Amino acid sequence: MLGIKKLDIYVIKNFCLLFAGTFFVCLFVFMMQFLWRYVDELIGKGLTFDVLAKFFFYSGLTLIPMSLPLAILLAALISFGNMGERLELLAIRAAGISLIKIFRPLIVIVTLLSCMSFYFQNVIGPASYVKLYTLIWSMKQTSPELEIPEGAFYNEIQGYNVYVKHKDQNTGMLKDVMIYTLGEGFENARIILADSGRLDMSADKEHLVLSLYSGEQFENLQNMNAGAIHVPYRRETFKYKQTIIDFNTGFQMQDASFLSSNSSTKGMTQIKADIDSMNVEVDSLGTTYYKDLNLSLIKGDEFGILSATTTGTELDTKPIHPEDEEEELTQKKKKLTTEPFDTLLERVRKNSRQDIVQAAMRQTSNASRDLEFKQMVVRENERLIARHWAEWHRKFSLSLACLVFFFIGAPLGAIIRKGGLGMPVIISVIIFIIYYIIDNTAYRQAISLQIPVWVGMWLSTIILAPVGIFLTYKSNQDSTVFNIDAYKNFFQRILGIRSHRAITLKEVIIETPDYISIRTRLDELETNCRNYAEQAHLLKPPSYFKLFWRNEPDEDVLEISKAMEQIIMELGNSRNKIIVGELNELPVLNAHAHTSPFSKRWKNAIAGFLLPIGAILYFRIWRYRIRLLRDMRQIIKSKEIIQTQINKIITN
Repeated sequence: MLGIKKLDIYVIKNFCLLFAGTFFVCLFVFMMQFLWRYVDELIGKGLTFDVLAKFFFYSGLTLIPMSLPLAILLAALISFGNMGERLELLAIRAAGISLIKIFRPLIVIVTLLSCMSFYFQNVIGPASYVKLYTLIWSMKQTSPELEIPEGAFYNEIQGYNVYVKHKDQNTGMLKDVMIYTLGEGFENARIILADSGRLDMSADKEHLVLSLYSGEQFENLQNMNAGAIHVPYRRETFKYKQTIIDFNTGFQMQDASFLSSNSSTKGMTQIKADIDSMNVEVDSLGTTYYKDLNLSLIKGDEFGILSATTTGTELDTKPIHPEDEEEELTQKKKKLTTEPFDTLLERVRKNSRQDIVQAAMRQTSNASRDLEFKQMVVRENERLIARHWAEWHRKFSLSLACLVFFFIGAPLGAIIRKGGLGMPVIISVIIFIIYYIIDNTAYRQAISLQIPVWVGMWLSTIILAPVGIFLTYKSNQDSTVFNIDAYKNFFQRILGIRSHRAITLKEVIIETPDYISIRTRLDELETNCRNYAEQAHLLKPPSYFKLFWRNEPDEDVLEISKAMEQIIMELGNSRNKIIVGELNELPVLNAHAHTSPFSKRWKNAIAGFLLPIGAILYFRIWRYRIRLLRDMRQIIKSKEIIQTQINKIITN
């Protein structure tokens, strides 16, 4: 028991030290990626150090839940990869300790980290999100430091668009200035042209002082005198003109009320309460739209088509009471469903039909646009509810991802047995990218109502959790998951691809082959091959019933294979290059491939009953029978060449 406790301490120490390092590395990477999105809001604004410190602090808090799964995956991969590379896992397993017992203390730690991730997302994360995006919005509202470029329009001054052809860097004078004043709208813009000018900041840093020299000002007066046709604008010539412009460059914290509808700023309790409120609102909105639609149907008979008689087109002028709406609507629906529109139109006088058709088209178009707008409103509310449900599920799924990534990283490190920052980092990044792509794609489909929200938020976990279970099982069983040769042999068996012989001349031969005995056995091998090829009728299709339900091992092929392999083993000591080369041409016989699909009878019986699978296996075995016939012919051909060389050796 004492040894197990020391082992637990050793495993925990290795993992925690690596986790501390990988966590801060992952957090730094995510922060840099987040910073890249908002770099334009930070540069050139003259922000103080405390504002930047708050930005990095709050962004770090919001990114902790995303950094934890990747850090756990990377730390587990490196720690168990190091232990496998140093043969420590081999020694521990040799002592009779299973891999699950080695994982046990770390499972407890990762579970605590998952709980901490949930706490951050539910309590600290929403508050940090409010602070962070309020800060970002305040940064966006902060005016940038004034730096007017040459030869380009500058629109960072609110209500103004400034063009400067040339700027003197030493004196700050602006040459060939063109200014569009757009404060009162584009139609009422004022245009100022000046030979030179100067733009300075006031002492209180809240205003710009624009000094212009030798220029003209054009002002549109259309809004002032709408009836003045001959005086559309006013022209003013000046030698010196000074304008004061409001331009506050200071940082001011904005109100956080604009984030009230954002689901990321809420905990689970508030999300659930807001979803209930939004559901009630959507239901009431749908009820209101339904009543409005019914009312429009009742009042929509503008020309009295439904109430028209054969004598005229009298309008229904009776007042509609709320209690009579349902009954009147039912009666009108009956008329609409029992009488075609053309029949109703025939009852109206001919001089009114065109007006009625146009009115009907106009009402239909208006109703269609109204319904599209109402559908858009309802759809947007449903998307808002979906975003809240997605955030509610994310708090669980992202926390559970810590455990899922541990059960992927730890067994994977024990399997590949590679430590350091090379292979583990590459594998971790690939796995996390796969997770992120699946999660982000499913999230977008969920909030766009293409798939259920719970499916979208749990899809990445549903896909990766079985991978973790599989890797944990394989690593605990010491299975060769990443043995390329094992997969190669498996697919070769599936596709019917056989390995080729690779016999080479030996530099040192201990025992010389008995060529006289081998020559006799080669004759026997040829006779057996010829007899088998004639009796087995390998070109004919086999019996389906016998193939799947009466299959028996082919002893003749098994004996031929044993005799041929014995000859090959002895002739492998030959110094004759032609003999050794011809040995590589001899096929590797499979004594069971042409008899039945599987070695167990119950598997063959099931495959035979499943007709599509049985048909595929039937033609596959027929192909193996034809291949076996070619193998027999190749054995006979190679035997003749080898025997010719043996005769030459015996004669010499």
